[in-house]
Amino acid sequence: MTTVLLLVGSNLFMTYAWYGHLRTLRSAPWYVAVLASWGVAFFEYALQVPANRLGYGRFSLGQLKIVQEMITLAVFVPFSIVYMKEAPKLDYLWAALCVGAAAYFIFRSR
Repeated sequence: MTTVLLLVGSNLFMTYAWYGHLRTLRSAPWYVAVLASWGVAFFEYALQVPANRLGYGRFSLGQLKIVQEMITLAVFVPFSIVYMKEAPKLDYLWAALCVGAAAYFIFRSR
């Protein structure tokens, strides 16, 4: 559970670092956005590295990656709708089903 919570926190920072500047720093030069994103990404890595170290062994490498992708989608969709003001899309559902299928296949041998 600690691994999953750390990955959720990591993904919150990652999503903001990767996409938040598109809203908050739209008029700033690209290099300002890069520096700001790197600053935010530090906190992503500060959570992701311990999460992966704790999770590896409990999860296989493939399982750890699929858990990460599931969390990424679960964080990205609300972020894009709420923070970025994007319209909800049915494609998010289809993507979630595909990631869910990937989770099924990677965890079924466990």
